[in-house]
Order: sequence, then C-alpha cells, then structure tokens
Amino acid sequence: MWVWTVASVAARRDAGMVTSEYAVGVIAAVAFAAALYKVVTSGQVGEELQGIVGRALNVQM
Repeated sequence: MWVWTVASVAARRDAGMVTSEYAVGVIAAVAFAAALYKVVTSGQVGEELQGIVGRALNVQM
C-alpha cells in the first residue's frame, strides 16, 4: 500500500518545469553565451588566449 507523504506529494508536483520556465532559462542561457562570446572575442582576451595556447603547444617534453 502506497503512503502519501507531504514530501512525496510536493516532489511529484514540482517534478518538472513549465514552458514559461524553459523559455526564461533558454533566454538567460543565450544572454550569458552572448556576453561570454563578447568577452572571449575582445582584443585583449583574444591575445591572452592565443598566448596561452601558444605556450601550451611549445612545451618541451
């Protein structure tokens, strides 16, 4: 016999997100990706990343 507890009822009720929550999550993820892209492709950051990759490829083993 299954016994319903408050925790199990709450867990079933909050088991997933509704469409509006997915939409807000997707919009936030896209905004974060756009901001990160702008930072990574900026001049100074790009030069630093190229320097890091260049040093990593030139490591003597």
